Amino acid sequence: MPLANLLTSLMALPESESRDAYLHFVNLAENAALRRDGGPQHVTGSCFVFSPEFDRVLLCFHRKGQFWVQFGGHIESEDASVAEAAQREAREESGIDDLVLLSPAIVDLDRHDLHGGFSCTAHWDVGFAATADPDAEIVVSDESEDVRWFPINELPVQLSAGFSERLKRVRRAAMSLSGIRIG
Repeated sequence: MPLANLLTSLMALPESESRDAYLHFVNLAENAALRRDGGPQHVTGSCFVFSPEFDRVLLCFHRKGQFWVQFGGHIESEDASVAEAAQREAREESGIDDLVLLSPAIVDLDRHDLHGGFSCTAHWDVGFAATADPDAEIVVSDESEDVRWFPINELPVQLSAGFSERLKRVRRAAMSLSGIRIG
């Protein structure tokens, strides 16, 4: 079911080189693409968490990567979809139990090579968006060194490569999913 769901969600995206690369990878690897032990490259789910006004973003300082980034991780056997995996990861890594995705629609695709402390060689990350109350209690997981809200226009310096541009695109998509007209 997660494989069919992912393929359907990818096909719903506008045609692009990135979308086509994901479709090729997932069709070639099939179910192995969704498993951490399915090979050195696999799909991961991530979640960009915004305040309800979309003026702040909740980020974690990734322990292995040593940069600020959205929440995310591997798909587990109990996850019914990549979207569900992304939501679970965001809840686990932020401590915000009532965090809910805005939509099961994909808002970001980011394939990145991994180095250093990672056992994988690449993640085919599929991103989703959620909102959360900035006053909700935050709990830092073992995978992060810190979790913090940042104003959209005052992001920290230590970001993953290309994150600022991705965040702009994701924020626009998330606002659109929420019915907010972007001027």
